[in-house]
Amino acid sequence: MDPDEYVEAVLSLVERVPPGCVVTYGAVADALAEASGRCSARQVGTIMARHGGGVPWHRVVNAAGRVAPSQPAEARRRLLAEGVPMRGEAVDLRRCAWPPS
Repeated sequence: MDPDEYVEAVLSLVERVPPGCVVTYGAVADALAEASGRCSARQVGTIMARHGGGVPWHRVVNAAGRVAPSQPAEARRRLLAEGVPMRGEAVDLRRCAWPPS
């Protein structure tokens, strides 16, 4: 899988995250690792920052449940509107993590 195909695969996977659920950068990387030969949560974060505006970017969080650092207030607003459970400033991953397949 070339770099452009990997970007498309990441964005396609993020588009499938249902409302009210979230996925971590690492889970996205893990789900695509075998097909892509890559497995980097950081790389997924870079893709989301550069190309994720057209997908539900707010549904991708870090391993601690923290929202995107570039627009935390907007991400939190969108997640709360979808009914995503929060624990303080972080998403409650035990209750709403979506397992990509």
